[in-house]
Order: sequence, then C-alpha cells, then structure tokens
Amino acid sequence: MSSDYRTRPADASSAERLADRGLRYDLVPAEDAEAFGGWLRASARGFHDSRPTQQSVDAQRTGLAFERAIGVWDDASPEPLVPVATVASWPSRLTLPGETSVTGWAISDVTVAPTHRRKGVARALLEGELRTAHEQGIPLAMLTVSEATIYGRYGFAPAAMAATWRIDTRRATWTGPTPGGQVRFLSLEQLGEQRRELTERARLRVPGEIEHWDFLWQRKLGAVDDGNKDQGKDLHAVRYDDEDGVTQGFALYRFAEQESGFAAHVLELQYLLAVTDDAYAALWRYLLEMDLVREVTAPLRSVDEPVAWQVSDQRAARKSDEGDHLWVRILDVAAALEARRYRAPGRIALRVSDALGFAAGDVLVDIAEDGTAKVSALDGEVPDGYAELALSAADLGALYLGGVSAGTLVRAGRVTELRPGSADALDGSFRSPITPWLSIWF
Repeated sequence: MSSDYRTRPADASSAERLADRGLRYDLVPAEDAEAFGGWLRASARGFHDSRPTQQSVDAQRTGLAFERAIGVWDDASPEPLVPVATVASWPSRLTLPGETSVTGWAISDVTVAPTHRRKGVARALLEGELRTAHEQGIPLAMLTVSEATIYGRYGFAPAAMAATWRIDTRRATWTGPTPGGQVRFLSLEQLGEQRRELTERARLRVPGEIEHWDFLWQRKLGAVDDGNKDQGKDLHAVRYDDEDGVTQGFALYRFAEQESGFAAHVLELQYLLAVTDDAYAALWRYLLEMDLVREVTAPLRSVDEPVAWQVSDQRAARKSDEGDHLWVRILDVAAALEARRYRAPGRIALRVSDALGFAAGDVLVDIAEDGTAKVSALDGEVPDGYAELALSAADLGALYLGGVSAGTLVRAGRVTELRPGSADALDGSFRSPITPWLSIWF
C-alpha cells in the first residue's frame, strides 16, 4: 500500500456529525510542528502521561511519520491548538494461522478529553477509522485497548490474550531441552542493528503479531532523545546463536532494586524473541539460571508459554493479569477469511450480522485439504453437508485468529448453532495450533 493513506481526507460523515456539535474534525499534518505538538499533548493528557518535552515532540514527529493522525478541536477552548480528542492509524501486516499475513488497519492513540465526553466524539473517531479502512479495501481493523468496555459496540472483539508470568527461580529447576548453541551478550546498539530482521522472522510464527516499527524499538532501547536520556542505562541484552552460528533470538532485561538482599534480585524481562524452539529454550534457561536472582517477571507474554512445562515445579511459574490484548474488527468477511489457513478441510455457512453494515451477510466457507479457503455469498438455503452458525461481526473477529473456541461462544450465548455439531466443525478448522499472541502495545 502506498503512503497516500496518510493524506487521505478525514472522514466526511464524522466531520459533519461533529461540526453539528461545534467541533472540528481533521487531519494533523506531521510536517506542521505546532499542530503535531498540540496533538501529542492531547494524546499524552488522555493517557495521564506527563506533558511531552520539545525533544519528545521532535523525535515523535520523525519516528511516527508513518501514522495518520486525526484530531478533534473545540475552537472555543482556552487552548485552541490542543485537540480535545485524538486517534492515529496506519496499515500493518497481521500474522494469521498458517504463517500467512493480512493487511490490517492499526488504530492507536484513541483519546477523548473528559471535558468532551458523551458528545459522540469517540463514535465519530472510531466509525471514521472503520470507514476509512473499508474504503481502502483493508479487510480488518485492529487495536490494543486500555479500556475493554468501549470497543465491542463498534464490532471489535478480543482475538489474542496476554498475561504476566512470575517465575520463582529457586523452585524452577530447568527440565527442558539442552540447546546446542550459545547465548552471548551484545550491546544495545548491536541489538538495534539486528532486531529488525529477527522480529520479522519471529512475527510469522505467531498469529496475532504485527509488524514492528523502528521508533518502537528506538524507545525500548533508549536510543531516542525523547526527554529520558537514561532510559536504556540499566538494560541488558543477550542473543542466541544456534549450532551453525545463526542468530535465532534475543532477550532484553533489567534488574529491579530489592530490599531483601543482594542475592534476591528480580529480573524484569522486557522482551524475549525466539525464531526457533531451540532459541526459546536457550534464552529462558539462561534467565532462570541467573545467579543472585530469586524471581523472573515477564509481562505481556502469551497465556500459553511453553516455559511452564520446562521447569520441575509448574507452581513456580505463576500467571496473572491474564486478559484481552489484541482486538480485531472484521470489515470484509471474504477477504479476511481467505487470507488465513485452516487446520482441516470443512464446509461452513456463516450468517454474519453487523450493526454498522460492513461485514453483514451470509457466506459459504469452503476449506480445501491444503488449508486454503474460498468464500462465496450465500443466497437462500444452506446446502446439505455444511455446518451453519449465526454470529456477529465481533464474534467472527474473536474466532478469526483461532484462539477462542466457537463451542465456548455458543455456550456463552454469543454464537448460535443453526445445525447440530456446527461449533465443533468450525473449531476443527479454525483453531490455531499456536496460541495467538501480540508482544507489543500500539
């Protein structure tokens, strides 16, 4: 996709709706330093962050130039250059089951000032983004959320979960495989040079991952002057080279200060990436066998981490804060379903409802032996031999990456089986052998 999406006009319907309320809805040109600085201030305020410094504004103007920023202004405000609402978006590749990808419309920085709640602003922002994505032929939208009660009404649903893991290293004796390669220290600068190729290789292994961008990693590594020059001073990085000397993963971590003694550090895992199972085992073993460490904490990890099965005492690996992370909104049923691969052949009829109209309709999904699917419109009765289910666009989004069971959604009253056994048939094809997971926020 070309960069034209950044200058695509703001959604006319949302602009008209907000104009009726005395508000102005429009693009924020990244080249306009004053306008972009005001937009960043509004976004930071929405997430209760500190006011960005000029260094941070300058860094983000460059690092986030790929985003399409939208603001909503109240010209009667004492700060007319600072919008009362913000949203950003861009096209990004999303990994699907079967190591395939689809372009999704990534939505970020959704904020509405508390002074302008209940005026239809959030609705205008989100529906404007969905219309913009749909007009460009993008089959789905996606976001990570700070509040989980907002987005279901717009057809989003959780498609990939995440959790925090805490592992007591005094009880977690390693029982997993012994890798044949070598873990090596490297500088943050070296990691910054190597991570791009590694993160893209790893992305294709896990449904739910999206493309990483350079500025994300510059901030993680403290390599960008955004007002916190010491951000990377206490970070440590290691990489794993396999038996052939090929780098297959890395880990980034720091140590938390402890009052319980020098021999009882907490290792805070900032990021662990593994392209191979061998690299995964080597890096986790390295972390768990670290001297002077009593606990490893690992936020934003998969809810189904293999490391829990690689230690002698599973109770030493405790999972908490488990919940929704990546939300998906289907916009084009045929394009979305044909983009992924499936575990087993099948014939499934889906009757999809959508209050906003984007994904509404009845379709037949014919899944071949090779895991590919052909989706066609259904007009009339469902042929014999097909499973048949009725569901909303949000429920289809929940099922899309294969991490949620249709049977569970049937029991929850969200999906309706129109023919007996249909949920089992869908699960047999849709479920992913790798639990969907997204390793970053956006």
